[in-house]
Amino acid sequence: MRRFFTPKWVQRYKEIYRQEGIKGLIKKGGWRLLVILFLYYLIRDSILYILIPYLVAKGLWNVF
Repeated sequence: MRRFFTPKWVQRYKEIYRQEGIKGLIKKGGWRLLVILFLYYLIRDSILYILIPYLVAKGLWNVF
């Protein structure tokens, strides 16, 4: 079921990581892969730790 939700390009890099480790992953993925991962976590964490608490707090302030 997890493979259904995982994009094919991620599956490819996961397989490279399993076979060759982090050095092989960086060799085959290059800087592009590192930038993509950085942006993914930046966006995800911004939504999780900044946007959601802000919207909750904004909603709570409107109640009072």
